[in-house]
Amino acid sequence: MPDLAVKPIDEVTPQVSGTPKAAGALDARLAALDLPRDGFAMAARIDALARLRAMGLPAPRDEYWRYTDPRPFNAPEAQALPIVGGPESPLFASRDKLTLVFVDGVFDAAASDDPALDGVEITVLADAGAGHWAEDLYGTLEAAGQSPVRRPFAVLNTAAARDGLLIRVTGTPSKPVHVLHRRGTDAADAVWHHVIRVEAGAELTLLESGTVGARSNGVIEADLAPGANLHHIAAKRANDPKVGLSHLFARVQDEASLKSFTLAVNGRQMRHDAVIDMVGDDAVAHIAAAVMGDGHLGPFHHDDTVFITHAGLRGESRQVFKKVLRNGATGVFQGKILVKQGAQKTDGYQISQALLLDEASQFLAKPELEIYADDVKCSHGSTTGAIDDEALFYLRSRGVPRDRAIVFLVLSFLADALQEVEDESLRDEINERLDAWLTDQPLN
Repeated sequence: MPDLAVKPIDEVTPQVSGTPKAAGALDARLAALDLPRDGFAMAARIDALARLRAMGLPAPRDEYWRYTDPRPFNAPEAQALPIVGGPESPLFASRDKLTLVFVDGVFDAAASDDPALDGVEITVLADAGAGHWAEDLYGTLEAAGQSPVRRPFAVLNTAAARDGLLIRVTGTPSKPVHVLHRRGTDAADAVWHHVIRVEAGAELTLLESGTVGARSNGVIEADLAPGANLHHIAAKRANDPKVGLSHLFARVQDEASLKSFTLAVNGRQMRHDAVIDMVGDDAVAHIAAAVMGDGHLGPFHHDDTVFITHAGLRGESRQVFKKVLRNGATGVFQGKILVKQGAQKTDGYQISQALLLDEASQFLAKPELEIYADDVKCSHGSTTGAIDDEALFYLRSRGVPRDRAIVFLVLSFLADALQEVEDESLRDEINERLDAWLTDQPLN
């Protein structure tokens, strides 16, 4: 196993490409990190450092960063931000689940449940040794997801992540796995990396919630074997003034299904990248999000960037993104469907919509289709609008107070995205939380 403890980083990898300024920025970013020096993933980490030095950090002129300023993520250290509220979100609180706690990106065994669960093998990344099943998978899907669009912060994550979960699913567990994040310090710079392998015919529901660092960088690599099912639901902490990056890289094989839904309420600057490779026939991938941002609580910028590749026959993909923005908030959606040659009978659907509650807010969208097969059904659309005055008048004329009428209309707008949550009781729980949040913070 390679040993970085006796070698400077710049002896292991080539020098940074680009300008001296760009090279200095990356060197400063790396110098601020306590890079792992041993462990089962060192080969992948060395490769990631080489790739990162070759590509450099993103600049505002990069095609997929022109809507989102990368400087908060490029900075060597996180800006200190106050911890808001208690450590745990009420969402998922009443559900029977196996909860695994991370504090500032580090696994907290004392606060977590016993990881033993029927049909699931769970290892903490920091504890994994040579020969672990994830050795050949760690960093593999991330590396494959760098073409045709570079995602440097995911590469940085592969090189730097000290902790995370390695989850291998062999059956259908009796309850979901819940990853709960907590913040311990105002300037926490949390980095974690999860690897999930769902074996043939197996199924897992993965829940995420909580407060994740003043700045965070998370990666999930999910490999779905034939007939596997992964349900992923992430809830970003309401009113947490964070700067956050998250990445989902998935490989979906024959008749496998991936369904991922994200709920984000406020924040500061967040970006979520989803890179889905549908390599098998009859594969399914649904990626959805419901986002609510209020610039009155501080600058709000939320970017969803999705790239789905169809390579197999009869693949089905859905991208459904709804954003509610007010008080100068900014929402971004960059979504692409790529249908490779031979991927006949593909059914690809993409919709991104924003509800702007004032003239100061904005929604920036870049929907794309690239198709090399001739027997497909693919569509995409993007719309931006305000509250429907006629619908609002209709509700008010029937005795519904204005505040409550606006809540009804916002929930109705978000309903299509919530429908992507397959578990009805979980969907109702999310809807109730949105209702409560909107009621506590009127939108008129």
